[in-house]
Amino acid sequence: MTVSKIYVAGHRGMVGSAIVRAVQKQRKATIIARTHAELDLTNQSAVNAFFASEKPDQVYLAAAKVGGIHANNTYPAEFIYQNLMIEANVIDAAFRHGVTQLLFLGSSCIYPKLAPQPMREDALLTGTLEGTNEPYAIAKIAGIKLCESYNRQYGASHGVDYRSLMPTNLYGPGDNYHPENSHVIPALIRRFHEAKASKAPSVVIWGTGAPRREFLYVDDMAAACVQVMNLSQAVYDQHTRPMLSHINVGSDHDITIKELAETIAGVIGYQGAITFDPTKPDGTPRKLMDSARLNAFGWQPQVALEEGLKLAYKDFLQNISQP
Repeated sequence: MTVSKIYVAGHRGMVGSAIVRAVQKQRKATIIARTHAELDLTNQSAVNAFFASEKPDQVYLAAAKVGGIHANNTYPAEFIYQNLMIEANVIDAAFRHGVTQLLFLGSSCIYPKLAPQPMREDALLTGTLEGTNEPYAIAKIAGIKLCESYNRQYGASHGVDYRSLMPTNLYGPGDNYHPENSHVIPALIRRFHEAKASKAPSVVIWGTGAPRREFLYVDDMAAACVQVMNLSQAVYDQHTRPMLSHINVGSDHDITIKELAETIAGVIGYQGAITFDPTKPDGTPRKLMDSARLNAFGWQPQVALEEGLKLAYKDFLQNISQP
């Protein structure tokens, strides 16, 4: 099909802005975008009016309420409600207004806390979720199942082909550096930067430092989004199943939080002590994605972690007011 109008929901966020960059590199198309002030995606009537007016050909659903352990623990009602509403409104409005191509973005937290490592797509719904972000994970699982359900019911009759990607922990330009509600990499970048500026003798990190995490530079993720969105349906269907259709996006490499903290301290030039507070929650012991499905399409990450952290710190310095 000829694609002329692409709606990127959440275009101001880290993931959405990276998707805009990736689309602009690869396609000649008009990108449609609305800020939250212009369009509240939790408002069903507003979302329907937007789709009726703009009639996009493709939709990248990158809009979401996101945050780290502290934010998920503090605002569980907001995390489940807002994400469920965004997904339901956008996916249903896309269908009702003739959009046949949609890409939904989820999270690696959809998998059970103790899922076998690396986590394959078929680990979904096989065990108990990590308690600290269960509401967010439930919402993201619902998003996958919304896409699958519309495909099953309307694929043959209406040509609906809605796909889902589950990224590992992302970082890079446009990240959220809020001191309490951010994810681990931006939170550590801010803390080490401020510690260096104030000449603090030490920085205390939540947890034991032992959990292992996988990280992916956001522009690598965006490239995967564009590639998967534009795969032929025959190729996509070869590697997925109607009720197990999501695809993992990871770097195939993980490190401990301790190693991550030391690497970020090195990038920033902080030379004080790094200590850990074991009274704070660690979260899931390990989260490594199996990205074999995606790799089968020829995608591989291009930005190594230390290189990506340098780019992220440069973005932080350019966009955040200094202490």
